[in-house]
Amino acid sequence: MKTLGREFYNRDSLIVAKELLGKVLVHEIEGQRISAKIVETEAYMGVEDKAAHSYGGKRTPRVEVMYGGPGFSYVFMIYGMYYCFNIVTREEGTPQAVLIRAAEPIEGLELMAQNRFHKAYNQLSKSQIKGLTNGPGKLCRALLIDKGLNGEDLCGLKLYVGAGENEPLSIISAKRIGIDYAGEAKDFCWRFYIEDNHYVSVK
Repeated sequence: MKTLGREFYNRDSLIVAKELLGKVLVHEIEGQRISAKIVETEAYMGVEDKAAHSYGGKRTPRVEVMYGGPGFSYVFMIYGMYYCFNIVTREEGTPQAVLIRAAEPIEGLELMAQNRFHKAYNQLSKSQIKGLTNGPGKLCRALLIDKGLNGEDLCGLKLYVGAGENEPLSIISAKRIGIDYAGEAKDFCWRFYIEDNHYVSVK
């Protein structure tokens, strides 16, 4: 599977967010591979986007990775317990990113089941199978993505995105989730998901 190169990420977040749909997020861990097809994303447009951590040019140690080059991971914690995995886009100095909200499991199902529910995959209920990766925090737990992977080069061999299959997709645009504080930006339809996919977090 061909890994996406730096040039893929060095574009506007709205473009990258749509084109990441159907691609495969891979985490290689001690010889094991966990992978999942990306089915839902959100674009964050940097200094002019009231929902972005870098809005207004905010520059703190937490968001510094967003000001670096494209194709690096931005991992942060919400509610003091859940990690969210983002991909930095655009050229150095333009702090945009794409949040990976949900994915469809492909490889490493046993490992995902253990990571999420401490059970064997064949012991999971239908709702637990759907709940493996149908949200940003669930996705990170299933794929063992945490703060230690903040700033990881996604053009490397550890955590990366593969091209996947070149299948036609029906893409839905909708409002982003959990950003009611963001003024008019809360109404922007900058969330994208694959229509009818069971792993989308909110339809």
